[in-house]
Amino acid sequence: MVTRYFREAAETIDLPDHLYEVLETSYRETDVQVPVHKDDGSLAIYRGYRVQHNGARGPYKGGIRYHPAVDINEVRALASLMTWKTALLNLPFGGAKGGVNVDPSELSERELEALTRRFTQSISHILGPYRDVPAPDMNTNPQVMAWLMDAYSAKAGYTPAIVTGKPVAFGGAPGRREATGRGVVFTLEQALHREGRTLEGVDIAIQGFGNVGTWAAKTAVEKGARIVAISDIEGGVRRDDGIDVDAAIALVAAGRSVIELPDVDQLEGGEVLLTACDVLIPAALGEVITKENQDDVQAEWIVEGANNPTTPDADQALHDRGVKIIPDILANGGGVTGSYFEWTQNIQQFTWEEAIFNERLEKRMKRAVDETLDAAERWDVRPRRAAFAIAIERVAEAAHMRGYV
Repeated sequence: MVTRYFREAAETIDLPDHLYEVLETSYRETDVQVPVHKDDGSLAIYRGYRVQHNGARGPYKGGIRYHPAVDINEVRALASLMTWKTALLNLPFGGAKGGVNVDPSELSERELEALTRRFTQSISHILGPYRDVPAPDMNTNPQVMAWLMDAYSAKAGYTPAIVTGKPVAFGGAPGRREATGRGVVFTLEQALHREGRTLEGVDIAIQGFGNVGTWAAKTAVEKGARIVAISDIEGGVRRDDGIDVDAAIALVAAGRSVIELPDVDQLEGGEVLLTACDVLIPAALGEVITKENQDDVQAEWIVEGANNPTTPDADQALHDRGVKIIPDILANGGGVTGSYFEWTQNIQQFTWEEAIFNERLEKRMKRAVDETLDAAERWDVRPRRAAFAIAIERVAEAAHMRGYV
């Protein structure tokens, strides 16, 4: 999927042939063994990966995920997406991704900490505040980032800028945790503004009610939108006159499911993608909107809070029938933009107020929307293709000027 999007966009800007292999392939791929002594005395062996795709524009940047389906192909694709995401948002970073093929729900807290520290030690030689800066991703959180920072700092000395997404008390930035979800709404708000509209009265459905989904919902409601459907791993719910988002967040925080909300209609997990709404925000797993179900999508807008939620065939088909898509490398770029702000503060050893963080996040996200949609109109292509094309141009220029090619 990522290669297909890359090649389409490269054709749009007439990328020279000799740059294709340089920009398509990874600079470095690291595959390590991660042994962990379990609480019962047994030894479990996991595989860990860190792929550094391209660093022409700055240090490699990208999250680390813990999931049993993690493999080198997934990490390689996500690292490539990070290169284009950071370039599109004009951040001084390259792209990377990491992961361990483990189900963290099966580990105790001690085992999870041991796994994190061992993985960090195994890849520490390729990390650094000016070399490669990880962040949270699927099934990792501020606590995991704190362990990662401590493990690295034990070797290199106190280094808060080695990782972003840390707890605020441990060098994290106020606003970083909420940044991805807020950024999703900022991009939608700017796209609607270009049509002379606001979020007031807009009906939104959200698939996935983790960190991204909850903060997107909360921010959208603050701006006058109505959340009519949400889902989590247990299933989905719908309420035509609006779901009580605070009640849903409280349920999830207590380890329960949104399906326990009162006075709602129940939906199967995948039905939230097909429910009637103005805006659909897929904020869970990838490849959930496909050529098999795209005909049943009723939304006017799709804003991709997750990575790769729409397959290429579905992306083209939806565009052809007038559904407007804000692609993942733009829509969910608030997280890495917030990470840039945190990294900058760590280097300066100075913390911004959260209001300043949010103001600068909103400005950067909305500027990227304008650049992407202007380019889509200029080249007469889908917004996703325009977003990739802008990013590829910027990375190619940096690679050329640095003498890589």
